[in-house]
Amino acid sequence: MSQQLHIALVGNPNSGKSSLFNALTGLNQKVGNFPGVTVDKKTGTSKISESLKAKFIDLPGTYSLYPKRNDEWVTYKVLLDQDPHVHADIILVVADASNLKRNLLFCSQIIDLDKPVIIALTMLDVASKNNIKIDVAELQRELGVLIVPVNPRRNKGIAELKKAIEQTTRKHYKKSENLFIEADPLAMPAVKEMQAMMPGISNYRAVHYLINHESFALDEKLQSDIEAIETRNNFNHTKIQAQEILQRYAKIKSVIKSSVVEIDPLQKELMTKRLDDILLHRTWGYVILLAVLFLLFQSIFALAQFPMNGIEWTFAELGGWFSNILPDGWLTDLFVNGILAGLSGIIVFVPQIMILFGLITLLEDTGYMARISFLTDRVMRKAGLNGKSIMPMISGLACAVPAIMSARNIENKKERLLTIMVTPLMSCSARLPVYTVLIALVIPNKHYLGFIGLQGLVMMGMYFIGTFMALVSAYVLNWFIKSKEKSYFILELPGYRNPRWKNVFTTMVERARIFVVEAGKVIMIISLLLWVLSTYGPAKKMQAVSQKYDLLQKQQPAMATEFRKEKGTELLQNSYAGILGQGIEPVIRPLGFDWKIGIALITSFAAREVFVGTMATLYSVGDDAGENNATLRQKMNAATWPDGRKVYSLAAGLSLLIFYVLAMQCMSTLAIVKRETRTWKWPIIMLLYMTGLAYIMSLITYQLFK
Repeated sequence: MSQQLHIALVGNPNSGKSSLFNALTGLNQKVGNFPGVTVDKKTGTSKISESLKAKFIDLPGTYSLYPKRNDEWVTYKVLLDQDPHVHADIILVVADASNLKRNLLFCSQIIDLDKPVIIALTMLDVASKNNIKIDVAELQRELGVLIVPVNPRRNKGIAELKKAIEQTTRKHYKKSENLFIEADPLAMPAVKEMQAMMPGISNYRAVHYLINHESFALDEKLQSDIEAIETRNNFNHTKIQAQEILQRYAKIKSVIKSSVVEIDPLQKELMTKRLDDILLHRTWGYVILLAVLFLLFQSIFALAQFPMNGIEWTFAELGGWFSNILPDGWLTDLFVNGILAGLSGIIVFVPQIMILFGLITLLEDTGYMARISFLTDRVMRKAGLNGKSIMPMISGLACAVPAIMSARNIENKKERLLTIMVTPLMSCSARLPVYTVLIALVIPNKHYLGFIGLQGLVMMGMYFIGTFMALVSAYVLNWFIKSKEKSYFILELPGYRNPRWKNVFTTMVERARIFVVEAGKVIMIISLLLWVLSTYGPAKKMQAVSQKYDLLQKQQPAMATEFRKEKGTELLQNSYAGILGQGIEPVIRPLGFDWKIGIALITSFAAREVFVGTMATLYSVGDDAGENNATLRQKMNAATWPDGRKVYSLAAGLSLLIFYVLAMQCMSTLAIVKRETRTWKWPIIMLLYMTGLAYIMSLITYQLFK
């Protein structure tokens, strides 16, 4: 019969913990929530040996055993055996070899809890590139626990790590003896009293009971007894914590000196300082940031233009070809105007999404993204936020859902809520297809000075409007959300490093895959549903339209082509989709929108990118076979009001762009806000204020430009 272990996987953020969890558990993973908190709980199983299996619990990343955020408290309670749902037999600590000094603080604290510990040493390749050499055997001797070098991305060291787990299970490890903490600085009398009351706990575990017992699920008598120990011994939480950290770093310095060799660290520090003096300059830092963003958005248009044109042309030709060779009938219509049109609305935007995420990954890999947080802290504070808010907001350029979840890293509850409430105003990748098609429709493809594209400038403007309105909204909401909690901003700036090109390429491919598979499912389902709603309608109305134009074609055969177009348009207007769109048209007409745009506004509430798929379907239904080789942009450009005016004029195009910049057009975002705030109050407020803001600003834009 095989034995099953429970192993807690812990470590600093960005230490490679998630990669190791994936390497150990593969596809045997489950994602849930820790009871009572909105913190993800990832668990996975792995076979250690023939007679031993392990269940790994991937705990949220944290820097030390002094928690501030909700996710840090989750990790802390598991490590202190205060979580009734999770018990760890072994603690597997992931430590980043390229930043060992910082990682050893957390490692040493866990070692002193006096539980079986194994350290998985990651990022040795990065350390080597930075001219850092680590004597693993000496480090293991100094710490008194098993240390296993691993590279989870290449699946190296996994077998050795499993062997170390097996050895630790069978007690074949050197037990640590509180090497880091001495008696006197940590109020030994109070510690001894705690150990008399709770036999078997280590010195350091006793210290944590004294500091955080109020947050533990202890009975009333035990709580009052601990309070009495604190009072008798004049136990000062802040002083003890400060003494501990100083003492640990003194010991860590000694450990590093004996086991780590860093070649010419001064030269590296000088280079980092010189770059920071430029990139974090009070004036030039912001100029460089604007230049970086300018190049990013210019590149999205310039680099993606050729592949996008090729994809559009291919689908247009395919539509015409299939219409000509397939027999007339509803099945052909479904395939060409439903499936093919919906698919074209997905694939055409893959180049831009890949370029956007490739460039963002470059900024992250080089260490510049953290500098953006530092630069923007001053601006953020004026809006009631802090520098940590910029990371969720920048993540919102990809998708608001994980961005809102990442706001858990903000310790201050008010600033966290403000960040959640304004992050959806950041232009996510789902808006990119909408921006692209509308900008191409209404903005001329002009260039200034030979290389500055007007369309790229407008695209950049959309992102700036979203960011500006996010800050304005935060400033306004700051007056209504009250809190006495103090705010602070501490950020460790990573060293500059060469980008990992494989990581950049992998991210580009993965993001494209997610867009095509995840967003594509929604787009295709809604495209097919729209085809049904646009093709069918009340039987009497649809029959009357068909009879009317059949009679006209018999009476005037020379006008047959013109009558077929008019028939297609009128059938669409009398379909279920047409009735729905015309029902809301009076509300949206002041914004310059017709009933087809109204349908797109409704369908894109499922996901913003559905707008393009909706347009592709609506402008395909009713086409003649020969017209299927026209691109979506050509069809939208030809759309007119009954009086002959273009539907997509400059005013209407800009109005629609502004609406999509500001509107809450995403059910998933509302769901995640409800999950994170644990109430429907804030999602409803978000929906109302963003929709109202979008309507008012779109109305002003249309009136200004019409």
